[in-house]
Amino acid sequence: MNVKEAVRTAKEYVSELYEDESVKHLGVEEVLFDEGINAWRITVGFYRPWNKNHGLTALIGETTAGEPALWKRRSFKVVQVDGNTGDIHSMIDRSLPSLS
Repeated sequence: MNVKEAVRTAKEYVSELYEDESVKHLGVEEVLFDEGINAWRITVGFYRPWNKNHGLTALIGETTAGEPALWKRRSFKVVQVDGNTGDIHSMIDRSLPSLS
């Protein structure tokens, strides 16, 4: 399985898994091939409807009332895809370090 197939598989998996949550702007963020376990680790990011700022704050990315800027509200998942079969082995949260 090449990188494009692995990314497509990971994105389809997340899209189908979160289908009822109407996630938006699903995209690949990071790709890593782990030779030791012959698996791709694909990080995908997306927004959930309840994670969005509205109005001017959505445009400028500032915080309001102590809420994080929009980019800080993106959800990230690491999907592990088998390098031979394309089977999904796991999906875990990927947290970003705080920049403040």
